[in-house]
Amino acid sequence: PENLAESELFGHEKGAFTDAKAKRIGLFEAADGGTLFLDEIASLSPALQAKVLVAIEEGKIRRVGGVSEILVDARVIAASNRDLDALAREGAFREDLFHRLNLLHIRIPPLRERKEDLMHLVEHLGRGLSLRYQIDGFTISEEGKKQILSHDWPGNIRELAHEVERAIIL
Repeated sequence: PENLAESELFGHEKGAFTDAKAKRIGLFEAADGGTLFLDEIASLSPALQAKVLVAIEEGKIRRVGGVSEILVDARVIAASNRDLDALAREGAFREDLFHRLNLLHIRIPPLRERKEDLMHLVEHLGRGLSLRYQIDGFTISEEGKKQILSHDWPGNIRELAHEVERAIIL
């Protein structure tokens, strides 16, 4: 919810809303002097996008229910599974925020475009999950490899990780 997202990002003062029993710093303030990673930034409301823009451009935030501005210096890394450039052109994402965030753009192609990486990822996930479930000798049959390589993985790494975990559990 927008009010929860605002409190998470910018913090809140005691009494700012019903459950605000104590002052709480937000993620921008906690990241002061460091880096803040904002995942799925396209899902922020226009009002929150504006506040994020001010925090990035001016280095100022205001806690929910607060009256004073707080200076913050945080590097922001943002991610989205949607095309922010297209959303900005359509008016569904603030164009000024897009340009502010787009200093360095790194596109990570979906798994369907990286078939050569699939088996390396499966082996890596399998080793970690084998340790977690205390199972020795994670292996993949040739039929399993064919199925992995033939699937498009629309859920990307999350889907792949769940399938590997399912296989280990079963």
